[in-house]
Amino acid sequence: MKIALDVMGGDNAPDINMEGAKRALQDFSLIDKIYLVGREDVVKASCDKWGVSGPRVEIVPASEVVEMNESGLMAVRQKKNSSMSVSVDLVKSGDADAVVSAGNTGAAVAAATIKLRLLNGVERAGIVTQLPNEYGVCNVTDTGANPDAKPSHLVGYAVMASILARNVYGKAMPKVGVMCNGSEDEKGTDFTKGTFHLLKHLEARGVLPFQFIGNVEGHDLFEHEVDVALTDGFTGNVLLKTCEATAKAFSKWLKQEIKSSPIRMAGAMMASGAFKAMKTRLSADAVGGSPLLGVRGVTIIAHGSSSPTAIRNALRVSMEMVNTGVNPLIEEALANLGPIPNVTEVYSK
Repeated sequence: MKIALDVMGGDNAPDINMEGAKRALQDFSLIDKIYLVGREDVVKASCDKWGVSGPRVEIVPASEVVEMNESGLMAVRQKKNSSMSVSVDLVKSGDADAVVSAGNTGAAVAAATIKLRLLNGVERAGIVTQLPNEYGVCNVTDTGANPDAKPSHLVGYAVMASILARNVYGKAMPKVGVMCNGSEDEKGTDFTKGTFHLLKHLEARGVLPFQFIGNVEGHDLFEHEVDVALTDGFTGNVLLKTCEATAKAFSKWLKQEIKSSPIRMAGAMMASGAFKAMKTRLSADAVGGSPLLGVRGVTIIAHGSSSPTAIRNALRVSMEMVNTGVNPLIEEALANLGPIPNVTEVYSK
């Protein structure tokens, strides 16, 4: 398979992308080629620095770069030769099977949605991010693509993320819940209640390709078997960044407390294996990147501050998405679901 990598995307581009590409080429024989997209002189210099060469890489020139602080939609419209747009164009033309970018999230969503278009039956694309829990991972969606979602959009997210949970994460019958301020059926806002009742209606019709478990709270994402948690892009993005910041703060505070005493430092040396294992488990680098589900072609959005390990794993995720054929399965599942009724129609029954 062939993957387009936005070499200019991210806070620490291009080197983190190049080192990540090098690791992926070494580790994954299924990758036939990585298109290295960016300013030609910059990409060539980074290739030389990291020793990336050979028939499995190809430099694709792109003279412009989308900055992290730019408006995503405007950048896609005005910078048609940006590394991000050119990367997506490679998927659109069929030259690449997937695109990976650690650049501007808004621009990545806009470029993929505008250029690749939506899958049949999809109303809105959604970003799915994996959080570690007691049972593997919880796929939270949406985490930033669509801040002003409707209940019907979340039904689509539920179907798409459940296909991902089944085919990539091995969950035979994914458990799906609606993020809420309480687990009781009557809890929530008009938006979450509408989503809840739509899913209950479809559950009664027997057309859901997953197990709907009702409302779930924040702690449920980590403590219980929740394979997919549904929310709008605004709330999901706040949740994701809060979790990331909490993990970093906890790590910093723990180091400070350990270093405050020789006895604690001695104890920490004895427990170093446990600390390393916990760091790996909580690290976003292990996830690599978040799939943008609902668009034609595979689009993986990595964190702006990604490390080379994260880029390597983002390329792995894109490879897994292509290899398992998630998109055709999403279209099939949405077709079997049938038309999603209006919330008011459901309330009136």
